Formats: sequence, C-alpha cells, structure tokens
Amino acid sequence: MEKIVIIGGVAAGATAAAKVRRLSADAQITILEAGADISFANCGLPYYIGGDIKSRSKLILQSPESFKDEYQTTVHIHTAATEIDRAGKIVHTVNSKTGEKKQFEYTKLILAQGGKPIAPPLPGADQDHVFQLWTLDDMDKINSFIVDHKPKTAVVVGGGFIGLEMTEALAKRGMKVSVVEMMPHVMAIMEAEIAGFIQEELIAYGVDLYTNKALSEIHKNSVLLKDGTKVDADMVLLSIGVRPTLKLAQESGLELGAAGGLLVDSTLKTSDDNIYGAGDMIEIEHRVLGKKVRIPLAGPANRQGRIAAENALGHRHEYKGSIGTSIVRVFEAVAGTTGISLKAARAEGINADAIVIHKEHHTSYYPGAELVTVLVVYDKETGIVLGGQTAGYAGADRRLDVLATAVAAKLKVSDLTDMDFAYSPPLGNANDAINMAAYVAENRMSGFSPALTISELDAYLEDKKALWIDLRDVFSFEKAHVEGAINLPFEMLSTNLHKLPKGQLVLVYDKTGKKGHQALRILVGAGFTNVINVSGGFMSLSNYARAIKPQNFVLNLPAPDQKKLGEAVKDEKESPVKEEVKKEVPTGPLVIDVRTQEEYAYGAYPGAINIPLDELEDRVSEIGSKDRQVILYCASGARSAYALQILKAYGYVNSENGGGLARMMARSRK
Repeated sequence: MEKIVIIGGVAAGATAAAKVRRLSADAQITILEAGADISFANCGLPYYIGGDIKSRSKLILQSPESFKDEYQTTVHIHTAATEIDRAGKIVHTVNSKTGEKKQFEYTKLILAQGGKPIAPPLPGADQDHVFQLWTLDDMDKINSFIVDHKPKTAVVVGGGFIGLEMTEALAKRGMKVSVVEMMPHVMAIMEAEIAGFIQEELIAYGVDLYTNKALSEIHKNSVLLKDGTKVDADMVLLSIGVRPTLKLAQESGLELGAAGGLLVDSTLKTSDDNIYGAGDMIEIEHRVLGKKVRIPLAGPANRQGRIAAENALGHRHEYKGSIGTSIVRVFEAVAGTTGISLKAARAEGINADAIVIHKEHHTSYYPGAELVTVLVVYDKETGIVLGGQTAGYAGADRRLDVLATAVAAKLKVSDLTDMDFAYSPPLGNANDAINMAAYVAENRMSGFSPALTISELDAYLEDKKALWIDLRDVFSFEKAHVEGAINLPFEMLSTNLHKLPKGQLVLVYDKTGKKGHQALRILVGAGFTNVINVSGGFMSLSNYARAIKPQNFVLNLPAPDQKKLGEAVKDEKESPVKEEVKKEVPTGPLVIDVRTQEEYAYGAYPGAINIPLDELEDRVSEIGSKDRQVILYCASGARSAYALQILKAYGYVNSENGGGLARMMARSRK
C-alpha cells in the first residue's frame, strides 16, 4: 500500500491529495499543513476585504473534516515538518500549538510548501498597523483593523497583482490610498503602455502613485520614502513579492535550481526519486524561453499538484511548463499578459518585434462598445507568437486567452489572421481584435507598413529629428498632442501632400493606429521614403506617457476625468435631451451637425446646430424655408450624405453635404 505524505495544502497540496484518492482507493494519504487552513481561496482574499465577496465562509474550500469525509485523507494542521529522513522515508514534525512531535512514514512524498511574502527589514515594519496578505488569518486581521480603527489613509507598498487588488479593496473601504512602487511603473511585468492604462484608472479613482520610489521608514501615521517624501498612512500593506519556502528542502539535501526554487524534472520529481514537488516552491520550464523559471501562480500550482500525484503513484505525466498567463482587474480596468515581452525576447537573443492595436470589443454600432488593446510579440523570422498583452474595460480576458493558446501551441501570426472567432454584434466583430492584430503584425513583418511600438519609438528617436503628423480632428489635437506635431486630419492629408518635406523622417499617428496605416500608405505612394506608423496611435502614446516619462518626445496630458466608486453607469438606451433649435433661425447658411449629441459636445464647427441623423426627419420642420442654404456634415461625410437625401426628399433644394468635420474646419479657416 502506498503511503503518500503531502507537506503543504492550499492549491498544489490539496489538489494532489484529491487526485491521489481519485487514482487509488487504498492509498494512505496524509497532509501536513503548518498553518491553520488546509484549503482556501487565497486569490479571493482582497475581494472579501473590498466587499465584493460578502461571505467569509465561501473562501473556505475544505476543512480537515471534509477532507477526511470526501477523500479519506488525514489532515494535520498547525503541523510543521522539521526534518525529512530520506533514507528511512520518515517526516519529523512538531505541532505549533501543543509542541507535540510526531513522525510520518511515506513511500512517496510531495512537497507543496508554496512561498511566503517577503518581509523587508524596514524600521517600523513590526507595528500593529502594518500588514501583509497571504492567509485567512492575515485577511481577518486587516478586516478587524479597518472595522476597529477606521483608517482614513493607506499606503500599499508594491504595484503587483495583490498590491493593486488591495488598492481597490481599501479604496472601497473608504480610504485615500497611495501606491509606492520601486519600478518605473506598476505591473512591472507588463509593457509601459499597458501599465499606463491601469495607472490612468488608478489616478481617475483618486489613488496617488509614487513610482520609481522606495520605502525607507514606517511611522505611526505615515511612511517616509527614500527621496524624503512623506505619505500619510493610517495603515500600511506590504506586497513586494513572494519567496519560496525552501528551508526544509535545502536542509534535506534536495537540489535547488538556478532560478532559486526547488529543482524538479519534467515529471516534477526532485533529486530524490521518492520526493516530488509542486506549486510556488518549485522552478519549472518556461515554454517559450526553454529555461527554468519561477512562476508563482494558482493555475500552474493546481495542475502541478495533479501531475505530481499521478507520478507519485507510478504513472508518467510530463509537465510541459508554463507561459505565465496572468490578469488583473483594478476598479473597472483590466490588463493581462502571457508568454514573454518584447524586451525579454530581445534580451534572450530572439529576433522579435511587436505591434499594438486598439479595437472595439464588439461592433461599434451596438451600444456599449469599448476599445480593447491587443499587443502581440512575435518572432520576425518564423512568425511564431511569443507573447502578448491585453487591456480594456471589456473583452481583454477573452483576447488574452486566445493569445495564451497561440503561445502554448506555437501558432504563427498567419494562423491568427484566418482564425474564426464567435461573432454577433453584441458579442464581437466580424474581424476580431486578434485578427486585426495579426494583420498589423503581417504588415510590419513584410515591410508593407513600417511601425514601432512606443517603447521602441522612444529609443529610436534618440539623436533623430522627425516630423510628427497628428491625423486626428482639431478638437482632439487641441486637448493633447505630441509637442511639435502638426495637425493634419486624415481626410485632408491627400490634398496637402505638397506641403510636406519628402526627405525627412515622418511619424504618423491617429487615435488607434488604423488611419495611421492608411496615411502611411498614402505617403509611401506619393514618394515619401521614411515614414513610420506609431503602433497603437495616440492611445498608446498617452498610455505610455501615463506610465513613464518619454525620453525623446514630449506629451503633456490633462488629468484623467475623475471617477467615483459606485457611480451609476449611464444607460445608453436613454435618449439624450434634445437641443431645441430656435424658431427664428438666423439668416445665412444653416450648418447642421448630424452626429450624435455626445460627438457634437466634444467639438463642432463654429455656429453649427446639432440635429442627429436619427432625429432629422422628426425635426425637419425646424430648419425653416425649403430654399434656405443648408450645409450638412458629420465625422466622415457618410451620415451627412444620408441626411442630404432626406432633406432632398422633403423638398430642400439648396442643401449640400459638407463632408467630414475636418473638411468643415478647413472651410472655416479659409
């Protein structure tokens, strides 16, 4: 009979025990857990503190009693393993509550001790208002402190996953929260422009960011940063990383790896044939890089627990490694990453490139469409997808899963261009954001549309002079633009080519990069030989500038619109309040903007009145005499063309289509 002893519970250990029982009816299974809880949802802890999860009991997945009943497994909590007698196959333990010492025999041993939060040796870190979050007990202490002391300010040290999830949680509990991060931006594993999207959301909700700064001291009601900055803090959460629990393994003579974790082979077997490892304490092979790394994530830990259990019982199931897919939601913003970044790829000597696109997560004409960002990293020589990142308010998770699948399956960019995705107007696009990203990548690979991501562009511009062309409308340009850029709306580009210098480096950008590509092709067709499309357009430029200060271009951004927790979302089905046209219409040409009221409010032709196309027939009588000169316009000229047909049908004989907003604004300057 197999005697399977598992040291550690939670994700890897508890999963391993359950799998052993499913494979063997007679195996003797014992779990030794140093803490108080054998299986709980540690990823859910911040959401209980923030109030999203109302019931604490829902976080408790198993108890010693339920494990005994369901899996015939004996669980010993508060039981720390102190020594492994590898020759005798015995684990020595001590109970932290009673001091009782026990021995447990095994035929196979599974180590699943996980990791522990890094506790920095800072002055003041041992005070009662300083916390870390790792266990249910940690969660209870934080929650009790908030209830009892009602802190008004909080500092979160560390801008990683747990740090940002706790930032949201503490803000939801009514605190003014500040985040201190040593790296240049939060979510250091992500590209700056993806992190910038998250940082803008944090700032919009009133969170103060202190990036590129380190904590020096913790005082009773404040913290001191190394640059002398003092930040108010009635409570402090330290979330600066996790260190694998390796003391027992190391003292037992098990081999450790170069990445700092317990070394295991593809079957998760350690240097001892009778001992397996799983979870945050081990190092595994990165499926893209092909080298050992540590990836402390719940998903891989669960799968490793299953595989370790199978192999401990004599099966052979090889673990293929991980690609580090992870995602975070901060307030309403979502961002995720999979595989490797462009910087990591190039650091490994891979000839890699990347592109960025922003596209509506479902059809733009269906209410509620939100732009989703997709960044794809690929091997220039083979086209194989190496990694990717996504961000947005809707649809970022779905696209990240597609990229993760592509990375794991070693799909090529060309595979993604022709891939079918679920489409219905409320749910997707006929050409999904993934398809579009693949098209853009192919265009860059072939040289048809040279493009640079913002981080590449920032480095590329060192010691170079460039002509920046902003293709957006004048109102967007006036709100914010790259310093020195000229505003030449896309609709006006072709008629102004003769004014542009052909021998200069030209950088084009629109809002998302789509019209930038079109503009590049127009310029190349006109004989311009050094044109680059800014990948991702102004959205990427602004996100990058939110995260870090560009070194070789200047982009000054206004503060983001402030948001409030619990703010009601506007119902798009509600009709906007109609703007009444004066009955006494002034003489002269009547200019009608047939865009939506929201578009009109953003910026309009001077003196134009707003009658949305959908309302034109109901309000046609407001225009006045049918021989009155009427000029219609919209964003591009398409909707105003329909409006012109409506007016002609109603007998308005002196009406014309003024085209898009850019053409109308050009008319106003003549």
